[in-house]
Amino acid sequence: MFRRFRFLATVAGLCLAVGVMTTLVSYSVTLYRLFCQVTGAGGYTQRATVDTAARSDRTVTVSFNTDVAPGMPWRFVPVQRAVTVHLGEESLVFFEAENLSDHDIVGHATFNVTPDRVGLYFKKIQCFCFTEERLGTHQKVEMPVDFFVDPRMVADRDATDVHDIVLSYTFFESLKPKGAENLARFDNRPPDPASGRVLFATVCSACHEVDRNKVGPMLGGVVGRRAGSVPGYPYSTALAQSGVIWDAGTLDQWLAGPQHFVPGAEMPFSLPDAVRRRDVIAYLETLTPHAAKDQAASAAKQPPG
Repeated sequence: MFRRFRFLATVAGLCLAVGVMTTLVSYSVTLYRLFCQVTGAGGYTQRATVDTAARSDRTVTVSFNTDVAPGMPWRFVPVQRAVTVHLGEESLVFFEAENLSDHDIVGHATFNVTPDRVGLYFKKIQCFCFTEERLGTHQKVEMPVDFFVDPRMVADRDATDVHDIVLSYTFFESLKPKGAENLARFDNRPPDPASGRVLFATVCSACHEVDRNKVGPMLGGVVGRRAGSVPGYPYSTALAQSGVIWDAGTLDQWLAGPQHFVPGAEMPFSLPDAVRRRDVIAYLETLTPHAAKDQAASAAKQPPG
């Protein structure tokens, strides 16, 4: 009787062990993904709803790498190769995707950052990688990624020496296409001044401030102002004599191609994408001279991280 009991106990133990191992194998991918989400292992980035970090004087350069899976008929490239950002500074960058096929395709983007050890500090607020994404036949869109790098990274002995980060994406054809988001939403939405503010900080602030002249003239109160009229700024003769009054229409033409709009103008930068131009202009429309001073004062009060 004892031998029989011991035999049954052994069999039960073996069955339990097999069951546990089978369960672990079945859920190993999910468990590993959860582990990476929590710890940032493997360069897995984090997700945030808003940037609440204090802006630091420390900067990092974030470069972008893109790829598509073999057989995936998409062209997928970063609009900008790299941006230099302050830790804690919310930044908006764009990626262009084009469906080269004759049918709609739902894609899913995998992602990581290198060095792997900064995954815990790289936080995305908005990203096409959060959902399955549908791209129509021969459709081309620019997709935003809204992110910041947590300034707590400088307190991590394993990451304090990091000055360059690479954010990589690979698009695969989705295995779960049902209920996918439509990428056309990025082309069809109304102008968003909040996105324009982040985009201004990312691509315009190297040359412009809202309350003082920099490489370019101050932009507080630019809407309704005559071109070339900010005191103390050395405008090109072409712009100073253009007679242009800045409004949504003239700013759109200017940002689309400064030299084309005002021959002889010296501004070297343009925004080819109409959606991004509308966002930036919507933000500039909020910058009355009084609002510009208030925003500058608010930014000055933020403690460095």
